Amino acid sequence: MNVSVKWDGDLRFQGTTGSGFNITIDGEQKQGARPLEMMLLGLGGCTSYDVISILKKARQDVVDCVAEIDAERADTVPSVFTKIHVKFVVSGRNLKESHVKRAVQLSAEEYCSASLMLEKGGVEISHSYEIVEVE
Repeated sequence: MNVSVKWDGDLRFQGTTGSGFNITIDGEQKQGARPLEMMLLGLGGCTSYDVISILKKARQDVVDCVAEIDAERADTVPSVFTKIHVKFVVSGRNLKESHVKRAVQLSAEEYCSASLMLEKGGVEISHSYEIVEVE
């Protein structure tokens, strides 16, 4: 896996993934996400991938899944993440709570590389979920 990040003026950078996607990163928040927002997006994508994969394998009728992520940072430099909370809002038909709970737990404890790396770095990560029944 590889990426490159090229300075694009001011505090803006163009990121290119090894798979060929371009992303604007902007420390001034004028034309793209801030770098640490990108980290949270990566965490959200990683854990959401796990949760959806696990629920699909369990034959759950999922129609939507949103990971809402809130983070706290240290007041001192470096202003690292100290706490992160991931709340999944999973929508579907006749979803079994036990399956949703298990999917979130498996992602957090075994599968999500991003979560596990951040925790090893001292970040306290918590998870919750909400199930929304749809017709």
